[in-house]
Amino acid sequence: MTRQNVVVADAKSGINLAITMTVSNQSLFTKTREAQGGCITIPAKKVGGGVRINTWLDSMRASSPTRVRPAISVPDQSSWMLRHPSALHTFEQIIEASKGKQIVMFLDYDGTLSPIVDDPDRAFMSEAMRATVRQLARYFPTAIVSGRCRDKVYNFVRLAELYYAGSHGMDIKGPSKGSKYKKETKAVLFQPASEFLPMIDEVYKALLEKTKSIPGASVEHNKFCLSVHFRCVDEKKWSMLSQQVRSVLQQYPKLRLTQGRKVLEIRPTIKWDKGKALEFLLESLGFGNWTDVFPVYIGDDRTDEDAFKILRDRGQGFGILVSKIPKDTSASYSLQEPLEVMYFLQRLVEWKRLSVRQYRV
Repeated sequence: MTRQNVVVADAKSGINLAITMTVSNQSLFTKTREAQGGCITIPAKKVGGGVRINTWLDSMRASSPTRVRPAISVPDQSSWMLRHPSALHTFEQIIEASKGKQIVMFLDYDGTLSPIVDDPDRAFMSEAMRATVRQLARYFPTAIVSGRCRDKVYNFVRLAELYYAGSHGMDIKGPSKGSKYKKETKAVLFQPASEFLPMIDEVYKALLEKTKSIPGASVEHNKFCLSVHFRCVDEKKWSMLSQQVRSVLQQYPKLRLTQGRKVLEIRPTIKWDKGKALEFLLESLGFGNWTDVFPVYIGDDRTDEDAFKILRDRGQGFGILVSKIPKDTSASYSLQEPLEVMYFLQRLVEWKRLSVRQYRV
């Protein structure tokens, strides 16, 4: 289950209300203001199946790598950058805000530590990025929070000293080496959606069978959720793929279908997301009261907005959105691509290294 920024159209008043709400597989998506953050419109009344198919198709087109995004005017770009300045250009300001508190790092994987690629199984992080994250974890508690299966994202990162939250935070485990930051000795392992495992396995097999006739479609099993990737599917087949996925899910009302970046995602309907995972990890580290901690969350996807919103609402720590185009976001700062993420993390490590050296002197 995810929370997304949506616009609800009131047929009587003619007013569009911007709200944040949970979107299920019954929602009817249509693209609006894509350049401003991919907002979606949900009509106030349900309509026929044909329109539902077309609106899902519009949503899939909006995230397609083959389609050219509308040009963004310089004033709009400048205005957005004023509200969400580069974390590299405002590094000193960020450090000043964190003084006297323990920085805790939360990092998405795809599109943040690694580039978005056509084949999800080949989304490898660079050795330079891995070395940077390893150094980061020497100075700050560090967690990877991903929609991927926890074991899969661990195999990509291969750093045992990190915390890992897979399946959009539904599968959390602490460092296998132990943590020098954790104030308790009990091992961290949390799986709030365990009861859904047999159902997820069943749906995975059904989706494999249903989608095998569509070239380029792939179904990824992320343990507690499923991803149907269509970035390599011919656009003429998208409508068929959407229908096939939804036809399977009609038999499973406890699962929800949502739209991500070039992917359809199936998740349990429990109230759990990356924001909840952030709060759980901070509690596990002994920072539940939030008075002496400064969380930093870096991510590029709609699902990361749940974590950004937690930080914004609490007024402590901040989120950094990774994006080359303006988007509606609760993040405070921005970076354009994984390379800039690496540069920011390197600056953070160097700042901490110098601070420790000066303290010892």
